[in-house]
Amino acid sequence: MTADRGISRSPAAAARAALKRLGRPRPADVSSGAVTGLFSIPEGMAYAAIAGFNPVAGLYAGVVPAIVGSFTTRTVLMVTTLTSAIALTSQSVLSDAGLDPEDAGNIATLTLMVGVVMLLMGLLRLGVVLSFVSNAVMTGFSTGIALQIITGVLKDATGYAPQGHNKLYQLGDWLAHIGEWKGAATLVAVITVAVWAASRAVEKLKPVALLIAMVVVSAGVAVLSTDVELVRDIARIPARLPGFSAPDPAAVPSLVGGAFSVALVALAQAAGIAPSMPNPDGSRSDVDGDFRAQGYANALGGLFQALPSGGSMSRTGVAVSAGARTRWAGIISGVFLALVVLVCGPLAERIPMPVIGGLILVVGGELIRGRRHDVALVLRTSWMSAAAMILTFLATTQLPLQQAIVIGAVLSLLLYCVRAARQARLVALVRAGDGRWSTAPPPTRLTPGGITVLDYAGSSFFAELPRIEAQLPTPDAARGSVVILVVRALPDVPSSAVLTLLDRYAASLAARGGRLIIAGAQPSLVRLLRASGLAGRLGEGGVVPARAEIFAPLDTALATARAWRDGNAGNKGENNRENGPGDGPRNGPGDGPRTVPGDGPANSPGNRTDAPVDEP
Repeated sequence: MTADRGISRSPAAAARAALKRLGRPRPADVSSGAVTGLFSIPEGMAYAAIAGFNPVAGLYAGVVPAIVGSFTTRTVLMVTTLTSAIALTSQSVLSDAGLDPEDAGNIATLTLMVGVVMLLMGLLRLGVVLSFVSNAVMTGFSTGIALQIITGVLKDATGYAPQGHNKLYQLGDWLAHIGEWKGAATLVAVITVAVWAASRAVEKLKPVALLIAMVVVSAGVAVLSTDVELVRDIARIPARLPGFSAPDPAAVPSLVGGAFSVALVALAQAAGIAPSMPNPDGSRSDVDGDFRAQGYANALGGLFQALPSGGSMSRTGVAVSAGARTRWAGIISGVFLALVVLVCGPLAERIPMPVIGGLILVVGGELIRGRRHDVALVLRTSWMSAAAMILTFLATTQLPLQQAIVIGAVLSLLLYCVRAARQARLVALVRAGDGRWSTAPPPTRLTPGGITVLDYAGSSFFAELPRIEAQLPTPDAARGSVVILVVRALPDVPSSAVLTLLDRYAASLAARGGRLIIAGAQPSLVRLLRASGLAGRLGEGGVVPARAEIFAPLDTALATARAWRDGNAGNKGENNRENGPGDGPRNGPGDGPRTVPGDGPANSPGNRTDAPVDEP
C-alpha cells in the first residue's frame, strides 16, 4: 500500500525509484567496469598481502563492497574497495588489539564495525565536519595520496622495492638505485605506458586505452615467456565466489576504537574524490550520503570475506580514465570481477605485475596532473594557505594516514581562526543629506553630542576582539554622544567575550555621559542580552530587535538616540552633532555649524575626527 504524497512506499515502488535513479549503463561504463574489475585482481591482492592479510580477502573487497557502494553512493563515479592505507591501518588495529589478521572472524568483525561507524556518521550528518577542511589542506592531502599510490607500485613496475617509511624518501631511494631496477620488469612497464599513450592518441580508443594496454602487453609477456612477476606469484585465485563469513562477537570490545580509526582513514580518502571527480550528470555529491554508502558496503562486505573498504582514489581514477560516465561502471566492476574469479581465475593469474605497476603509475600521474590547477591557485592565494597545503602533503607522505588527517584538520582550524580574526571589522555608516548611505572608516574618537553609527562585520570569534576593540572610537569626550552598533550580522549566540566587550564599552560611555544602542539584534541575541542583564544596563530602547526591513532597526535606533540626546539635561549648552549618519545639519540658536562626516563640502578637513584604519 502506498501512502499519500509518498510518505511511505511499497518495496516494489522503492525498487522502481531506485532503478530510475540508477539509470541505464552506457557502453563506456561496460568497458570501464571491465578494466576496473581486472585492476582489482592484482591491486586488491597486493594491498592485502603488503598488510599481512590473505590476498584473497583483498580480491573479494572488489566484489560486494564495489557493487553496494556504487549502487548507493552520491558521488556516482566513486569506486568503493580496499586501498593500501585502509589495509595498513586495519592491520595495525588488529595487531594492537592482539588479534590474528588472518582470522576470518576477526576480519569480518572489524569490517562490519567499520561499516556501522560509517553509517552512524552519515545518519548523524557528521559529513559537515569535512566542510571545515580547507581547500588548501584537501589539495595537499589528495596530492599526497596520489604520491602514495605511485610509490606503492614502484616495486611492481621496476622490480626494486624502495626502502623507508617516508614516501618522499622512498621515491628518492628508488631513483638513486636505478641500477638495481630489473630490466625485464622495467621494460614491460615502459611498454605498457607506451601502449596506453598510443591508444589514448586515438580518440575512439581513449575509453578503453587502459584495457588495451593491459591485454596487449599481458599477451605479449605470455607469448615471449618474459620472466616477470605474475598475479599467481602473490596468491592463487580460487574459482569460487566469496562465501558467508560470521563475525566474532568476542572481538568487538577490542576493536571499538580501531574501527573509528579505520573509518576515519577511509572517509578522509573518499572525501578527496568528489572534488576531483565531479558527477558527469551535474548532480551534487553529498558527503553524508557517501558516508552511508561506504557504511552499507562494509556492513555487507564484512559478511562476505571482504576487508574494510572505502572510496578508492586509484580505482576511481582507473574507472574515469577508462570512460566511466555513471555509477554503473562501479557496479559492473564488481560483477565482472566476480565472473572472472568464478570462470577464468587461472587466466587472470597470468596478468603481469609490471603491467599493473605501469598503469597505476599512469593513474597516479593523472591524479597529480589533475590537481595542478588547485596547487597553483593555493600558492597564489596566500602564504598561509600555501604553508597549510605543503605541511599536509608532507604529513600525508611521512606519517601514518590517521595522523596526517588530524594534522590537516588542525591546520584547517588554524586557517579559519586566523582568517576570521583578520576579516572582522567595524565600518562607519554615513548618511548624506539626500538620505543615501555610504561607508567610511570608524572615527578614532567621539565628539560631544554626536551620533555615531557603526556596523559590525565578523563572527564574534574571541580572537577577533582585540581588532574590534581597537576600532571602537575612544569615549573620552563622549558627553551627550550616542554610539549605535548595528549587529545584524552578529551570530545568534555570540561569544561571551563579545558580550563582555559590549558591556565594558557601554559602561565606559555611560561614565562619560554617553550611551550605547544595539540595533538589528536577532531574537535569540535579544533574549541573551536580557538574560545577561546588559539590555537593562543599556536602558530603555537600548536594544532594537531586527526586522524584515533592513534599515528599520537603524531608523528606530536613530530616533531613540536623538530623543535621548535632546532630552538629556547634561547636554544643555553642548553642540549636538551626528558623527556618522544623520538627518543633515541641525543648527540651533548659538550652535554654530554642525559637522556631519561624509556630507561632502560642508565638512572641512579640520572637522573630521576619523582616521584611516588598516585593512585586514
